[in-house]
Amino acid sequence: MAAVQGNGTSGSIDVIASLRQTAVFADLQESDLQRLAQGCRIEHYERGNILFHKGDACHGFHLVLSGQVKLAFVSAAGNQKVVEIIRPGQTFGEAVMFMQKPYVLMAQALTECRLLFIAKDAIFQEMREAPEFCQRLIAGLAMRLHNLIKDLEIYSLCSGRERIICYLLGEMSDEEGNTPSGRVEICLPTHKGTIASRLNLTQEHFSRVLHELADDGLIAVDGRRIVVPDTADLHASLSGGRG
Repeated sequence: MAAVQGNGTSGSIDVIASLRQTAVFADLQESDLQRLAQGCRIEHYERGNILFHKGDACHGFHLVLSGQVKLAFVSAAGNQKVVEIIRPGQTFGEAVMFMQKPYVLMAQALTECRLLFIAKDAIFQEMREAPEFCQRLIAGLAMRLHNLIKDLEIYSLCSGRERIICYLLGEMSDEEGNTPSGRVEICLPTHKGTIASRLNLTQEHFSRVLHELADDGLIAVDGRRIVVPDTADLHASLSGGRG
């Protein structure tokens, strides 16, 4: 179960500060933020807690303040297909909120999480008050769709090795998609089985490709810690190699 921090005096201050640090809300006036904060609450989840199940009613969307959340489909047999891993500064649930449909997948806390829940009534009210706010919401949804299309392209056209290399390069890239040069050390954000599912691979396939990349001298693996001796070599290896 979630521990919920309401929107009383101290809670409202925390909510407004969280809204102000997020791109979609950053340009709102103080009066707008105060009004929006009345429809928000801060929620805390322990690792493994379920935020919602497929079929649950959607009453708003979430902004991740800290931690990570997994979005996944679950089969009748209990098998999961991870669709997305949501990180701090990212939101989820907007599309379902606008469609006014139940959730089509489940959400689970991968780590201890601090989230901001924004009620749909508060969002709809703000959209009526500020057309620019509507544009930012649409831009965010368009970027989510763009990323999903990119994922579909990678899953359909790229080998397992290429998917993993693209993932590693993405993990070390900045917000503009620029990859640093030379030696880079990264830490996988969650366990390998979750990342493998995200890439539409089995955990065994994921681990095998990591070992192959290590044997080729392109990476060094120590648990979830991965060292890339030269990012240029790793990027160049996309043009060939095993599947």
